[in-house]
Amino acid sequence: MAAKHKTIRSRTLKSALVKAAGPFMRAHPSPDRTFGQLFIDVQEQRIYEDGKTFVDVVPRQKVKQIQQEYRINRQNPDFNLQEFVQKNFYVVEHVKNDYVPDPSRTMREHIRALWPVLERSALRQHGSLIGLPYPYIVPGGRFSEQFYWDSYFIMLGLAADGHWNTIDGMMKNYAHMIRKFNFIPTANRTYFLSRSQPPFLSHMVELLEKHKGKLALLEYLPYLLQEHTFWMTGKLQLMRGELPEYRRVVRMPNGALLNRYYDNDMTPRPESHNEDVLTAQEMTKPEQLYLDLRAAAESGWDFSSRWFGNPSDLRTIQTTDIIPVDLNCLLYHLEVTIARGYRLLKNTPTRRRFELYAERRARAIAEYCWDDQEQFFVDYHIRRDAPTGVLSLAAVFPLYAKVATRGQAELVAMRLKRDFLKRGGLVTTLHKNGQQWDSPNGWAPLQWIAIKGLRNYGYDELADEIKWQWLEVNEKVYRAKTKMIEKYDVINESGIGGGGEYPLQDGFGWTNGVAAALLDE
Repeated sequence: MAAKHKTIRSRTLKSALVKAAGPFMRAHPSPDRTFGQLFIDVQEQRIYEDGKTFVDVVPRQKVKQIQQEYRINRQNPDFNLQEFVQKNFYVVEHVKNDYVPDPSRTMREHIRALWPVLERSALRQHGSLIGLPYPYIVPGGRFSEQFYWDSYFIMLGLAADGHWNTIDGMMKNYAHMIRKFNFIPTANRTYFLSRSQPPFLSHMVELLEKHKGKLALLEYLPYLLQEHTFWMTGKLQLMRGELPEYRRVVRMPNGALLNRYYDNDMTPRPESHNEDVLTAQEMTKPEQLYLDLRAAAESGWDFSSRWFGNPSDLRTIQTTDIIPVDLNCLLYHLEVTIARGYRLLKNTPTRRRFELYAERRARAIAEYCWDDQEQFFVDYHIRRDAPTGVLSLAAVFPLYAKVATRGQAELVAMRLKRDFLKRGGLVTTLHKNGQQWDSPNGWAPLQWIAIKGLRNYGYDELADEIKWQWLEVNEKVYRAKTKMIEKYDVINESGIGGGGEYPLQDGFGWTNGVAAALLDE
């Protein structure tokens, strides 16, 4: 009976994969759609320990030939799936094996030496890896792609070390992806073409302006517009009252439009197939669970109690019911940046239109994401029509975007100092539940956002305290391990971060970028 249920489940998943394919996915199918039952069997039989390994492999021969051979051979009672996979695919090594860190180097010297180690180039598609015209810097470890929001924090370090040509190339890669897909996917993998990540493109353009001047803004203005179009798809139907929400846009009770994280698919994430299927066991609506898991992956906070009904239970995830304060602050900056571009072009009507978008969004953030009870910025639950009450470092984004009032900034600073600041910097949330975007972990991008946000409102002393405590834990782990890691335990003595779906990764792009930028201030 168990085998029968497994077969039925596999058939259902395969059918859902076909039905969910959108235009981008049909043109560039991800491995789950390309290989169907073979994909499901490889993942569920755990041919590779890490589910991301198989979705990153490269076929040794034509896909149709592999599919045909599999259909024929799998009926053989002596068929060995592992041997079949090894014969028909090869694994691309993510790490450059010839690199050996030099323990005599300072941490700052180590970061400078890592840029060429983390550089990749892929002009053509290889398996699920989408080709890009220019070399790029990857996060490191199992992440060997140009990830969207990681790249901004990587660029901070590249700028500190004068690698402006690399930054320029990575920006051109994003322009290439926008031309090709009409948005920036999570990273240049076919299985990421259903979702994006926190929209930092306008911040990247702002960084590039420091080197190229205002021409950088004019060069990328069309791409900023397309980025805005992607996130606001469906707004006209919402404004006319035809729908309350559509994909990433939600009409709030007062008529304002705010955004949420979403995904254009409702199947298990290919790179985490087994984890998602296991989480969905005994769920009455697995498709909704898969959507919420994918939407949390788009947020970059995968996973965090921010998205859970019960902070200790991943199965209560409800990302698409939540208006995230950080996302809307990033989109506010995008709208302000577009308006600035049209000011340079002396196009007053369009400039004013985007200024109005930004003003309305700022008012809506203040109305829906400020929690009077907690005296802190939080996310908003659209089903409950109330703040979520979950305290997290997303609260620093209104300070970073400069949409907080002076009074709100003061209250946020006080709460950060009292509850979030630990021996190694700021903890991500106050919940300890085994998820990587919760306590006791701290993350480089959130330290940067907090430090810059606090400085925007004159809290320089607190910002410096966060900075030096964060750099101290970076330095401590570097001295012990001669490596920079993805996340850090900011509470306990070791400083080594943990939790989540996969082992701790080192490299590590955004940790390097933030540390370099902070050290060189």
